[in-house]
Amino acid sequence: MKKERIISIPLCPESMDKNKERLAGIPLCPESMDKNKERLAGIPLCPESMDKNKEITGLVVTGGTMDYGFAGKFLENRSFDKIIAVDGGLTALSRLHLKPDAIVGDFDTVSEDVLAEYKSSQEEITWEIHKPEKDETDTELALNTAIGLGCSRLILLGATGGRMDHFIGNLHLLYACLKKGVEASIVDEKNWITVINKGRTFQSEALWGKYISFLPLCGEVKKITLTGFKYPLSEKDIDLGTSLCISNELTGPEGTIDFESGILICIESHD
Repeated sequence: MKKERIISIPLCPESMDKNKERLAGIPLCPESMDKNKERLAGIPLCPESMDKNKEITGLVVTGGTMDYGFAGKFLENRSFDKIIAVDGGLTALSRLHLKPDAIVGDFDTVSEDVLAEYKSSQEEITWEIHKPEKDETDTELALNTAIGLGCSRLILLGATGGRMDHFIGNLHLLYACLKKGVEASIVDEKNWITVINKGRTFQSEALWGKYISFLPLCGEVKKITLTGFKYPLSEKDIDLGTSLCISNELTGPEGTIDFESGILICIESHD
């Protein structure tokens, strides 16, 4: 006998007890709840369970070059459940008047004044101090901290400007997050960068810029199909060392990329 899948956000025990008659004969699985919306209307879900199922978003601010005007506007109408400062990124948080939940790094690129500002803060902040000689970059350690705090979506600011070796390393860290089931993006004033391992639909009104580019991250990407793009493709294989999928554009309200296998860097950008 096929067992019903128990719903991940249960009804409150109190409301279940008060509504025994209305709930009689309704299995607590998503399919049956959807079919019985009218009978279930008004019966509250358990707040604690809803909170456990809430997606936790995180902001990771690194020590790369940052346009503070852009960063201020970007953060103005966005909220994050967790904020993590990465070494010199603490300077950016200070200028943006943000309170971090955690501060991670060896602190070789942040001034003593900024460190003193946060050390004297009355807010509860977790400090993770590392030696300069280590295997991981400060950004990798900070991403691990964010994931440990339960974040399932991450935005990285300050991760493109400055040293190119750190930027390329940060691209690879997006892939590390993807493997852990976390969607991470690097954002600056001109680019929104993610790494994808499956198809995606893009809405023109939600794009970061008019251009969408796709680059293989590691090896061959098989059977790429682009629909709704200015330069469409049909089951095209691409490998490292090609610029074929640079600077594409949508032709309508949405476009879709599908592919059979591989990992792609996806960049939404504008001039």
